[in-house]
Amino acid sequence: MLTRIDHIGIACHDLDATVEFYRATYGFEVFHTEVNEEQGVREAMLKINETSDGGASYLQLLEPTREDSAVGKWLAKNGEGVHHIAFGTADVDGDAAGIRDKGVRVLYEEPRIGSMGSRITFLHPKDCHGVLTELVTSAAVESPEH
Repeated sequence: MLTRIDHIGIACHDLDATVEFYRATYGFEVFHTEVNEEQGVREAMLKINETSDGGASYLQLLEPTREDSAVGKWLAKNGEGVHHIAFGTADVDGDAAGIRDKGVRVLYEEPRIGSMGSRITFLHPKDCHGVLTELVTSAAVESPEH
């Protein structure tokens, strides 16, 4: 069962400048940063709030580390802006299977490792009214890592 909006992914050209905008404008602080070599992105997670299921909601700012990455290609075609929405779930495997059974294409055969050690998969945007959708099972996060 999907329990919350885990994060909104925002593609950007300059991660540091984008982080500074969200910090100066809204007061959001960086909770976690990392480079995901497999996905070809440098990212910052800005925590917005805690949720009743023990998770949190974030803005995920994504800067491509290479032009041929999925985010790099998307950014070249669309410019900066909302890249995807992610829903939190306690069981990414089970929810992905149930959604696949309803005719929605799941992009990964098996969930992959995502931000902060989470398990993730994506749903095809053409099956989700044009929205790239991510399913996320969060790893236990006890304290921020930068």
